[in-house]
Amino acid sequence: MEEAVADCVAILGAFVDRDWEGVRAGRLEWSCREAAVHIANDLIAYAGRLAGRARDARIPFTITLDGTGDGPAPADNTGVLETIKATGALLAAAVRTTPRAVRAFHPYPFRHANREGFAAMGVAEVLLHTHDIAEGLGVPYEPPAELASFVLTRIFPRVRPGPTPWRTLLWATGRGDLPDREPVTEWHWSNNPVLGTERLTLEGVTPAAAAALSVGADGGFDWLGPGPADGTREGAGIAVKQYEDGVFHPEWAMYVLVRREDDRAVGAMGFHGPPDGDGRVEVGYDLVEDARGRGYATEALRALAAWALRQDGVRTVTAVVDRENVPSQNVVTRAGFTRASGDDAPYVYELRG
Repeated sequence: MEEAVADCVAILGAFVDRDWEGVRAGRLEWSCREAAVHIANDLIAYAGRLAGRARDARIPFTITLDGTGDGPAPADNTGVLETIKATGALLAAAVRTTPRAVRAFHPYPFRHANREGFAAMGVAEVLLHTHDIAEGLGVPYEPPAELASFVLTRIFPRVRPGPTPWRTLLWATGRGDLPDREPVTEWHWSNNPVLGTERLTLEGVTPAAAAALSVGADGGFDWLGPGPADGTREGAGIAVKQYEDGVFHPEWAMYVLVRREDDRAVGAMGFHGPPDGDGRVEVGYDLVEDARGRGYATEALRALAAWALRQDGVRTVTAVVDRENVPSQNVVTRAGFTRASGDDAPYVYELRG
Protein backbone atom coordinates (compact mmCIF):
# COMPACT_ATOMS: atom_id res chain seq x y z
CA MET A 1 0.00 0.00 0.00
CA GLU A 2 2.72 2.46 0.99
CA GLU A 3 4.70 1.76 -2.18
CA ALA A 4 1.70 2.34 -4.43
CA VAL A 5 0.85 5.63 -2.72
CA ALA A 6 4.47 6.81 -2.74
CA ASP A 7 4.70 6.06 -6.44
CA CYS A 8 1.46 7.96 -7.10
CA VAL A 9 2.59 11.01 -5.15
CA ALA A 10 6.04 11.01 -6.76
CA ILE A 11 4.65 10.87 -10.30
CA LEU A 12 1.83 13.36 -9.88
CA GLY A 13 3.75 15.63 -7.51
CA ALA A 14 5.86 16.87 -10.41
CA PHE A 15 2.76 18.30 -12.07
CA VAL A 16 0.88 19.99 -9.23
CA ASP A 17 1.18 23.33 -11.02
CA ARG A 18 -1.00 22.06 -13.88
CA ASP A 19 -4.78 22.46 -14.17
CA TRP A 20 -6.32 19.26 -12.78
CA GLU A 21 -9.86 20.60 -12.56
CA GLY A 22 -10.31 21.35 -16.23
CA VAL A 23 -8.70 18.19 -17.60
CA ARG A 24 -10.51 14.88 -18.01
CA ALA A 25 -8.86 11.87 -16.34
CA GLY A 26 -8.14 9.45 -19.17
CA ARG A 27 -11.28 7.59 -20.26
CA LEU A 28 -13.23 8.56 -17.15
CA GLU A 29 -15.99 11.16 -16.92
CA TRP A 30 -14.18 12.71 -13.93
CA SER A 31 -11.65 15.49 -14.03
CA CYS A 32 -8.12 14.73 -12.88
CA ARG A 33 -8.88 16.42 -9.57
CA GLU A 34 -12.07 14.42 -9.08
CA ALA A 35 -10.17 11.20 -9.76
CA ALA A 36 -7.52 12.16 -7.19
CA VAL A 37 -10.14 12.96 -4.55
CA HIS A 38 -11.81 9.63 -5.38
CA ILE A 39 -8.55 7.81 -4.55
CA ALA A 40 -8.42 9.43 -1.12
CA ASN A 41 -12.10 8.71 -0.47
CA ASP A 42 -11.74 5.02 -1.33
CA LEU A 43 -8.62 4.60 0.81
CA ILE A 44 -10.26 6.09 3.89
CA ALA A 45 -13.48 4.16 3.23
CA TYR A 46 -11.58 0.85 3.12
CA ALA A 47 -9.64 1.76 6.26
CA GLY A 48 -12.89 2.63 8.00
CA ARG A 49 -14.57 -0.64 7.10
CA LEU A 50 -11.65 -2.70 8.36
CA ALA A 51 -11.17 -0.68 11.54
CA GLY A 52 -14.91 -0.50 12.21
CA ARG A 53 -15.46 -4.19 11.37
CA ALA A 54 -18.35 -3.22 9.07
CA ARG A 55 -20.53 -6.28 8.50
CA ASP A 56 -23.55 -5.46 6.37
CA ALA A 57 -23.05 -2.06 4.77
CA ARG A 58 -20.60 0.74 4.15
CA ILE A 59 -19.75 2.97 7.10
CA PRO A 60 -21.63 6.21 6.30
CA PHE A 61 -18.88 8.79 6.05
CA THR A 62 -16.70 10.42 3.43
CA ILE A 63 -14.00 13.08 3.37
CA THR A 64 -14.36 16.64 2.15
CA LEU A 65 -11.31 18.64 1.20
CA ASP A 66 -11.14 22.19 2.51
CA GLY A 67 -12.53 24.67 0.05
CA THR A 68 -15.88 23.12 -0.79
CA GLY A 69 -19.07 24.97 0.06
CA ASP A 70 -18.49 27.83 2.50
CA GLY A 71 -15.09 26.55 3.64
CA PRO A 72 -11.71 28.26 3.36
CA ALA A 73 -9.68 28.63 0.17
CA PRO A 74 -9.76 25.45 -1.97
CA ALA A 75 -7.09 22.84 -1.31
CA ASP A 76 -4.55 22.93 -4.11
CA ASN A 77 -3.24 19.90 -5.96
CA THR A 78 -0.46 19.48 -3.40
CA GLY A 79 -3.10 19.32 -0.69
CA VAL A 80 -4.95 16.60 -2.59
CA LEU A 81 -1.77 14.52 -2.78
CA GLU A 82 -1.12 15.05 0.92
CA THR A 83 -4.61 13.70 1.57
CA ILE A 84 -3.88 10.62 -0.53
CA LYS A 85 -0.67 10.08 1.50
CA ALA A 86 -2.57 10.35 4.78
CA THR A 87 -5.48 8.11 3.79
CA GLY A 88 -3.08 5.57 2.28
CA ALA A 89 -1.19 5.44 5.57
CA LEU A 90 -4.45 4.89 7.46
CA LEU A 91 -5.43 1.98 5.21
CA ALA A 92 -1.95 0.46 5.54
CA ALA A 93 -2.21 0.70 9.33
CA ALA A 94 -5.67 -0.88 9.29
CA VAL A 95 -4.40 -3.77 7.16
CA ARG A 96 -1.43 -4.36 9.48
CA THR A 97 -3.50 -4.32 12.67
CA THR A 98 -6.59 -6.26 11.54
CA PRO A 99 -6.53 -9.96 12.49
CA ARG A 100 -6.23 -12.37 9.58
CA ALA A 101 -9.68 -13.92 10.03
CA VAL A 102 -11.61 -10.63 10.11
CA ARG A 103 -13.76 -9.83 7.08
CA ALA A 104 -15.55 -6.53 6.49
CA PHE A 105 -18.22 -5.39 4.08
CA HIS A 106 -17.61 -5.01 0.38
CA PRO A 107 -20.52 -5.39 -2.04
CA TYR A 108 -19.00 -7.44 -4.85
CA PRO A 109 -19.28 -10.32 -5.24
CA PHE A 110 -19.61 -12.01 -1.84
CA ARG A 111 -20.31 -8.94 0.35
CA HIS A 112 -17.06 -9.23 2.31
CA ALA A 113 -13.28 -9.05 2.04
CA ASN A 114 -10.36 -9.75 4.35
CA ARG A 115 -7.39 -7.50 5.03
CA GLU A 116 -5.49 -8.76 1.99
CA GLY A 117 -8.52 -8.12 -0.19
CA PHE A 118 -8.84 -4.55 1.06
CA ALA A 119 -5.12 -4.01 0.52
CA ALA A 120 -5.45 -5.24 -3.07
CA MET A 121 -8.49 -3.06 -3.68
CA GLY A 122 -6.69 -0.06 -2.27
CA VAL A 123 -3.63 -0.67 -4.42
CA ALA A 124 -5.88 -1.11 -7.46
CA GLU A 125 -7.58 2.24 -6.83
CA VAL A 126 -4.23 3.98 -6.54
CA LEU A 127 -2.63 2.37 -9.59
CA LEU A 128 -5.58 2.68 -11.93
CA HIS A 129 -6.59 6.22 -11.08
CA THR A 130 -3.00 7.43 -11.06
CA HIS A 131 -2.90 6.04 -14.60
CA ASP A 132 -6.12 7.91 -15.46
CA ILE A 133 -4.80 11.20 -14.10
CA ALA A 134 -1.41 10.77 -15.75
CA GLU A 135 -3.10 9.97 -19.06
CA GLY A 136 -5.20 13.10 -18.78
CA LEU A 137 -2.13 15.19 -18.07
CA GLY A 138 -0.15 13.53 -20.86
CA VAL A 139 2.36 12.06 -18.42
CA PRO A 140 3.86 8.55 -18.83
CA TYR A 141 3.17 6.22 -15.90
CA GLU A 142 3.91 2.56 -15.23
CA PRO A 143 3.96 1.25 -11.65
CA PRO A 144 6.27 -1.51 -10.42
CA ALA A 145 5.25 -4.86 -11.92
CA GLU A 146 4.92 -6.51 -8.51
CA LEU A 147 2.17 -4.07 -7.50
CA ALA A 148 0.08 -4.90 -10.55
CA SER A 149 0.75 -8.60 -9.96
CA PHE A 150 -0.34 -8.24 -6.32
CA VAL A 151 -3.70 -6.88 -7.50
CA LEU A 152 -4.24 -9.46 -10.24
CA THR A 153 -3.47 -12.51 -8.10
CA ARG A 154 -5.74 -11.38 -5.25
CA ILE A 155 -8.84 -9.84 -6.81
CA PHE A 156 -8.74 -10.74 -10.53
CA PRO A 157 -8.57 -14.54 -10.26
CA ARG A 158 -10.38 -15.19 -13.56
CA VAL A 159 -8.02 -13.03 -15.62
CA ARG A 160 -5.43 -15.09 -17.51
CA PRO A 161 -1.93 -13.63 -17.11
CA GLY A 162 -0.78 -11.56 -20.06
CA PRO A 163 2.54 -10.29 -21.40
CA THR A 164 3.12 -8.10 -18.31
CA PRO A 165 1.09 -7.64 -15.12
CA TRP A 166 0.53 -3.92 -15.78
CA ARG A 167 -0.72 -4.35 -19.33
CA THR A 168 -2.93 -7.20 -18.15
CA LEU A 169 -4.44 -5.07 -15.37
CA LEU A 170 -5.10 -2.21 -17.78
CA TRP A 171 -6.83 -4.60 -20.18
CA ALA A 172 -8.86 -6.24 -17.38
CA THR A 173 -10.23 -2.84 -16.33
CA GLY A 174 -11.07 -1.56 -19.80
CA ARG A 175 -8.03 0.68 -20.11
CA GLY A 176 -5.97 -1.09 -22.74
CA ASP A 177 -5.73 -3.84 -25.33
CA LEU A 178 -4.03 -7.22 -25.39
CA PRO A 179 -3.27 -9.36 -28.42
CA ASP A 180 -5.96 -11.96 -29.20
CA ARG A 181 -8.30 -10.72 -26.48
CA GLU A 182 -11.56 -8.87 -26.88
CA PRO A 183 -11.73 -5.39 -25.32
CA VAL A 184 -13.23 -5.28 -21.83
CA THR A 185 -16.29 -3.04 -21.47
CA GLU A 186 -17.61 -4.19 -18.07
CA TRP A 187 -15.58 -5.55 -15.19
CA HIS A 188 -15.53 -6.26 -11.48
CA TRP A 189 -12.83 -7.49 -9.20
CA SER A 190 -13.56 -10.53 -7.03
CA ASN A 191 -12.55 -11.26 -3.48
CA ASN A 192 -12.28 -14.89 -2.40
CA PRO A 193 -15.40 -16.88 -1.42
CA VAL A 194 -15.95 -18.05 2.16
CA LEU A 195 -18.32 -20.67 3.60
CA GLY A 196 -18.96 -21.31 7.28
CA THR A 197 -19.77 -24.37 9.40
CA GLU A 198 -20.18 -24.79 13.13
CA ARG A 199 -16.46 -25.14 13.79
CA LEU A 200 -14.78 -24.21 10.52
CA THR A 201 -14.41 -21.46 7.94
CA LEU A 202 -13.83 -22.64 4.41
CA GLU A 203 -11.72 -19.93 2.76
CA GLY A 204 -11.38 -19.98 -1.01
CA VAL A 205 -7.75 -19.68 -2.07
CA THR A 206 -6.60 -16.85 -4.31
CA PRO A 207 -4.12 -17.52 -7.12
CA ALA A 208 -1.47 -15.93 -4.91
CA ALA A 209 -2.21 -18.29 -2.00
CA ALA A 210 -2.32 -21.29 -4.33
CA ALA A 211 1.06 -20.38 -5.81
CA ALA A 212 2.59 -20.13 -2.35
CA LEU A 213 1.10 -23.42 -1.17
CA SER A 214 2.23 -25.23 -4.30
CA VAL A 215 5.90 -24.43 -3.63
CA GLY A 216 5.98 -25.32 0.06
CA ALA A 217 4.95 -22.03 1.74
CA ASP A 218 2.01 -21.58 4.10
CA GLY A 219 -0.17 -19.54 1.71
CA GLY A 220 -0.87 -16.97 4.41
CA PHE A 221 -2.41 -19.49 6.82
CA ASP A 222 -1.27 -20.68 10.25
CA TRP A 223 -1.27 -24.45 9.84
CA LEU A 224 -1.80 -27.01 12.56
CA GLY A 225 1.19 -29.30 12.89
CA PRO A 226 4.03 -29.25 10.36
CA GLY A 227 1.94 -27.75 7.55
CA PRO A 228 -0.32 -28.73 4.64
CA ALA A 229 -0.56 -32.34 3.54
CA ASP A 230 0.74 -33.40 0.15
CA GLY A 231 -2.76 -33.44 -1.33
CA THR A 232 -3.22 -29.79 -0.47
CA ARG A 233 0.00 -28.81 -2.22
CA GLU A 234 -0.93 -30.88 -5.26
CA GLY A 235 -4.39 -29.30 -5.37
CA ALA A 236 -2.81 -25.86 -5.10
CA GLY A 237 -0.61 -26.68 -8.07
CA ILE A 238 -3.70 -27.59 -10.07
CA ALA A 239 -5.27 -24.24 -9.13
CA VAL A 240 -2.14 -22.40 -10.29
CA LYS A 241 -2.29 -24.18 -13.65
CA GLN A 242 -5.98 -23.27 -13.99
CA TYR A 243 -5.14 -19.62 -13.29
CA GLU A 244 -2.35 -19.60 -15.84
CA ASP A 245 -4.74 -21.11 -18.41
CA GLY A 246 -7.48 -18.59 -17.63
CA VAL A 247 -9.94 -21.22 -16.37
CA PHE A 248 -9.70 -20.60 -12.63
CA HIS A 249 -13.13 -20.23 -11.01
CA PRO A 250 -12.80 -19.17 -7.36
CA GLU A 251 -16.05 -20.77 -6.20
CA TRP A 252 -15.16 -24.07 -7.89
CA ALA A 253 -11.55 -24.28 -6.74
CA MET A 254 -9.78 -25.03 -3.45
CA TYR A 255 -10.89 -23.99 0.03
CA VAL A 256 -8.61 -24.07 3.08
CA LEU A 257 -10.36 -25.37 6.21
CA VAL A 258 -9.67 -22.98 9.08
CA ARG A 259 -10.63 -23.81 12.65
CA ARG A 260 -12.61 -20.95 14.15
CA GLU A 261 -11.49 -21.47 17.73
CA ASP A 262 -7.84 -20.61 17.02
CA ASP A 263 -7.62 -19.59 13.32
CA ARG A 264 -5.46 -22.63 12.52
CA ALA A 265 -5.69 -24.27 9.10
CA VAL A 266 -6.43 -27.99 9.39
CA GLY A 267 -6.77 -29.09 5.77
CA ALA A 268 -8.15 -28.31 2.35
CA MET A 269 -11.16 -29.25 0.29
CA GLY A 270 -12.35 -28.23 -3.11
CA PHE A 271 -13.62 -28.98 -6.57
CA HIS A 272 -11.68 -30.18 -9.56
CA GLY A 273 -13.41 -27.53 -11.64
CA PRO A 274 -16.85 -26.08 -12.41
CA PRO A 275 -19.84 -28.32 -13.19
CA ASP A 276 -19.70 -30.30 -16.42
CA GLY A 277 -22.44 -30.48 -19.02
CA ASP A 278 -24.31 -33.09 -16.98
CA GLY A 279 -24.29 -30.95 -13.83
CA ARG A 280 -21.64 -33.01 -12.07
CA VAL A 281 -18.81 -31.67 -9.92
CA GLU A 282 -16.06 -33.67 -8.28
CA VAL A 283 -14.75 -32.87 -4.81
CA GLY A 284 -11.49 -33.82 -3.12
CA TYR A 285 -10.01 -33.15 0.32
CA ASP A 286 -7.36 -33.91 2.88
CA LEU A 287 -6.51 -32.99 6.47
CA VAL A 288 -3.25 -32.48 8.29
CA GLU A 289 -2.46 -35.52 10.38
CA ASP A 290 -2.96 -33.75 13.72
CA ALA A 291 -6.55 -32.82 12.77
CA ARG A 292 -7.81 -36.23 11.72
CA GLY A 293 -10.44 -38.17 13.64
CA ARG A 294 -12.34 -35.08 14.82
CA GLY A 295 -15.05 -34.91 12.18
CA TYR A 296 -13.68 -31.83 10.42
CA ALA A 297 -13.69 -33.39 6.95
CA THR A 298 -17.27 -34.63 7.29
CA GLU A 299 -18.44 -31.24 8.56
CA ALA A 300 -16.75 -29.39 5.74
CA LEU A 301 -17.88 -31.84 3.06
CA ARG A 302 -21.52 -31.55 4.12
CA ALA A 303 -21.33 -27.76 3.85
CA LEU A 304 -19.45 -27.65 0.55
CA ALA A 305 -21.63 -30.29 -1.10
CA ALA A 306 -24.81 -28.60 0.09
CA TRP A 307 -23.58 -25.28 -1.29
CA ALA A 308 -22.76 -26.89 -4.64
CA LEU A 309 -26.18 -28.49 -4.97
CA ARG A 310 -27.82 -25.10 -4.42
CA GLN A 311 -26.11 -23.66 -7.49
CA ASP A 312 -27.95 -23.53 -10.79
CA GLY A 313 -27.50 -26.59 -12.96
CA VAL A 314 -25.66 -28.73 -10.39
CA ARG A 315 -27.26 -32.15 -9.99
CA THR A 316 -24.54 -34.38 -8.55
CA VAL A 317 -21.46 -34.03 -6.37
CA THR A 318 -19.00 -36.91 -6.72
CA ALA A 319 -15.97 -38.07 -4.77
CA VAL A 320 -13.43 -40.63 -5.96
CA VAL A 321 -11.88 -42.61 -3.09
CA ASP A 322 -9.17 -45.25 -3.20
CA ARG A 323 -10.42 -48.70 -2.29
CA GLU A 324 -7.88 -48.96 0.53
CA ASN A 325 -8.74 -45.56 2.02
CA VAL A 326 -11.35 -46.64 4.55
CA PRO A 327 -11.24 -43.41 6.64
CA SER A 328 -12.08 -41.35 3.54
CA GLN A 329 -14.86 -43.76 2.63
CA ASN A 330 -16.28 -43.20 6.11
CA VAL A 331 -16.12 -39.42 5.61
CA VAL A 332 -18.15 -39.42 2.40
CA THR A 333 -20.64 -41.91 3.82
CA ARG A 334 -21.22 -39.80 6.93
CA ALA A 335 -21.67 -36.76 4.67
CA GLY A 336 -24.55 -38.50 2.90
CA PHE A 337 -22.80 -39.83 -0.22
CA THR A 338 -23.56 -43.30 -1.55
CA ARG A 339 -21.28 -45.53 -3.58
CA ALA A 340 -22.16 -45.47 -7.26
CA SER A 341 -19.42 -47.73 -8.67
CA GLY A 342 -18.90 -51.47 -8.41
CA ASP A 343 -16.00 -53.26 -6.77
CA ASP A 344 -13.37 -51.86 -9.09
CA ALA A 345 -10.88 -49.45 -7.57
CA PRO A 346 -11.18 -46.59 -7.00
CA TYR A 347 -14.69 -46.20 -5.64
CA VAL A 348 -16.96 -43.42 -6.88
CA TYR A 349 -19.39 -41.87 -4.41
CA GLU A 350 -22.27 -39.56 -5.28
CA LEU A 351 -24.55 -37.08 -3.56
CA ARG A 352 -27.50 -35.98 -5.67
CA GLY A 353 -29.59 -32.86 -5.38
